[in-house]
Amino acid sequence: MNNTPLSLAEWMRNRGLELPQLVERCGLDKKVVEAIVAGRYTTSPKHRQKLADALQLQTTDIAWSGAVEVDHMYGHGP
Repeated sequence: MNNTPLSLAEWMRNRGLELPQLVERCGLDKKVVEAIVAGRYTTSPKHRQKLADALQLQTTDIAWSGAVEVDHMYGHGP
């Protein structure tokens, strides 16, 4: 068995869950869950636990890294 953590989106696909179902199961705000699944939101330990519980997983089973690269938004450059 592969022990590599999967992203939330991959776990949702594996479990046959759509976003509204995950939102209902975890009890978090829909926009927050959308952002987490898309990798645009840094999760707190509380969010991670709620999402893992909703998928019947351990928090270590999920790859939590953000999918969006952080760029400098302000300043004049180098």
